[in-house]
Amino acid sequence: MSTLRWRTAAALLVGALALAGCATELPVPTPDPVPAVPPPTLTEDQVKAVLEDVGATLEKADEALDVGLLEPRVTGPAATIRGAEYTVNKALEEDEELIKVPTSPRTIVVPTTDSWPRTVFVVTEQPEDLQSPRFLVLVQEEPRAPYRLWAWSRLLPDRMVPRTFVPEVGSVPVAPDAEGFVLSPAELGEAYAELLDDGEKAEHAKLFGEDVLQERIALVREQYEKIAEQAGGKFTEKYTPQTEQTLAVSTADGGAIVVVPMTTTTRITTDDRELSLGKAEAALLGKKKVGRSATFTWTSVLTFVLPPEGSSEKIVVLAAEHVRTDVKGK
Repeated sequence: MSTLRWRTAAALLVGALALAGCATELPVPTPDPVPAVPPPTLTEDQVKAVLEDVGATLEKADEALDVGLLEPRVTGPAATIRGAEYTVNKALEEDEELIKVPTSPRTIVVPTTDSWPRTVFVVTEQPEDLQSPRFLVLVQEEPRAPYRLWAWSRLLPDRMVPRTFVPEVGSVPVAPDAEGFVLSPAELGEAYAELLDDGEKAEHAKLFGEDVLQERIALVREQYEKIAEQAGGKFTEKYTPQTEQTLAVSTADGGAIVVVPMTTTTRITTDDRELSLGKAEAALLGKKKVGRSATFTWTSVLTFVLPPEGSSEKIVVLAAEHVRTDVKGK
């Protein structure tokens, strides 16, 4: 390259650098600060819209007695219980009344979280037939998935729902192994199963208050025990809480509302005497009699009020559902 060209290029480069030095700097983006606590996952209006869709789905599936129609908005124990009800209704000449699941909210508990699954608790208005309000659990499994009704349970008599934070503020989800309570949420289901099995002899019996669910399960158990005795056989019953599915959210007093699904397996064996089943049991099995044994599976949803550590309050069952959902026999 000639000397002139080198000088011209150098001059152009110096000019370009000078212009670059005088140029206005580009603005640096400053994102909004991340909040210390995630915002509520849904607004109150959004929850009401979800409930409307759940109600419409239930109505359509109930009319057709088609469990497949539940899938868009119903899952988990709720789908298991509804499916069993459909099976019984299809098999019987006269319709069995389905459990009413109102979807008009009285109390909405929305979590503050930035992870999934996400859970919303709802206490409904009282049904028109004056049955107890329902405690609904709505779950969103992953981003962009719909919220679906995962479970319901019926408020027990004389139970008060503890104070929670309004949807605009949101309530903090509680991990199954969280400390700071009289028991961890994960321990709660196991402790209640022991209570049903051993009564006052259970290790944590003194932590629990009385509830009518224990009494009702005990009455049903006595009936099955008598049937086994009359058949010259044996009776066994096993309570299995699904602790890995435990859901919990904080309350305003430092406690928690905890939902635990549970499976109860009742087995009757005979000395080869024929055992006649009730209409609903026969509908689930597909025949009216068994010769040697019958196994009944119950799907339960237990909703507890768990006091904070150091509290003098007892653990109580706030709401419960306990439905026979399967029968096997031979």
